[in-house]
Amino acid sequence: MTPTLTAPVFGLLNRTSLVAQILIGLIAGIVLAQLSPAAAQSAGFLGNVFISALKAVAPVLVFVLVTASIANHEPGQQTHLRPILMLYLVGTFSAAVVAVVASFVFPSTLVLTAADKAASAPGSIVEVLRSLLTSAVDNPVNALMKGNFIGILVWAVGLGITIRHASNTTRVVFNDLSEGVSLIVKAVIRFAPLGIFGLVGATFAEAGLGALVGYAHLLAVLIGCMLFIALVVNPAIVWWKIRRNPYPLTLTCLRESGITAFFTRSSAANIPVNLELSKRLGLHEDTYSVSIPLGATINMAGAAITITVLTLAAVNTLGITVDIPTAILLSVVASICACGASGVAGGSLLLIPLACSLFGISNDVAMQVVAVGFIIGVVQDSAETALNSSSDVLFTAAACIAQEETARK
Repeated sequence: MTPTLTAPVFGLLNRTSLVAQILIGLIAGIVLAQLSPAAAQSAGFLGNVFISALKAVAPVLVFVLVTASIANHEPGQQTHLRPILMLYLVGTFSAAVVAVVASFVFPSTLVLTAADKAASAPGSIVEVLRSLLTSAVDNPVNALMKGNFIGILVWAVGLGITIRHASNTTRVVFNDLSEGVSLIVKAVIRFAPLGIFGLVGATFAEAGLGALVGYAHLLAVLIGCMLFIALVVNPAIVWWKIRRNPYPLTLTCLRESGITAFFTRSSAANIPVNLELSKRLGLHEDTYSVSIPLGATINMAGAAITITVLTLAAVNTLGITVDIPTAILLSVVASICACGASGVAGGSLLLIPLACSLFGISNDVAMQVVAVGFIIGVVQDSAETALNSSSDVLFTAAACIAQEETARK
């Protein structure tokens, strides 16, 4: 009897996209908060469980994903990728800088429960760098246990470089481990609708509809930054590279790659689309066959914006003062974090604690910021993926065109 009843339910869940399920959970949480605030606050338990699951999986995800990514890069591989890599890095860093400027001009705040109001602000850039160095040399096991993402990142990079010189079998093991952890992350995120339902219900029961205005402002800042990068900064970078009107190429990439990426919400899933577009643009196959998959991993302008804006929103909420040198350091850290963003939906959100740790924000509060990211992720993650994926083929095309024109001369 039970299988007969449950099979249609699971079938319906499989046929319904995660975005739609999160949207349903979001609306249901708001409705419950208006009808029965007490019940909505009780439902907050689901949100707490979801946050705890994220806290458990995020350190392992960062460690394994970065280690496997570095370890599986083939030493001495000739792909002529240096100009494209430079564009990827410039684009990602520019996105982080734009996000910092937008966050100062249009500051956002969040509604956090049990916010860590006693979080200590860094006194200067020297203090921040000292704290970074101390965190970087932490014991790897201790870093994983306590969620020290700076230490996790350093150990992952070091171990990845070392494993590059190990046997193929060892690298395959780490690659399989990375895929296994990614599956676990996907399983956790499948429960996002329930977690969002509980979080939204508890938040609106406590703060009322005013919280929605705050999220709308935050979302507007995020989408505004992404549109500015896609329509102003990226075309400027392309113009610098090819020295002609960049908008025909930019709009083609947004139309042919960005739209599909918006709905798939996965840079990895959009790789075949970008490869086909590169072929139709007449690009060099030996170049785009490597740069497109690589860009799906490291070219993450949208992720840099998300990490920066949400981190500074948490900073504003806690009343921490940020000076210009620290903001620049945040841009660098956000760019590095973005390069390690997971390929699963909402992967960039799990790297926010790494940026939050720059300002002494506790991991508990940082994971609440991640949960806020999931609430607005119905739109934010789609726009982020569209920017990331369309930039992959845009910068690849710009570098190939510039190389061809140089060869003609």
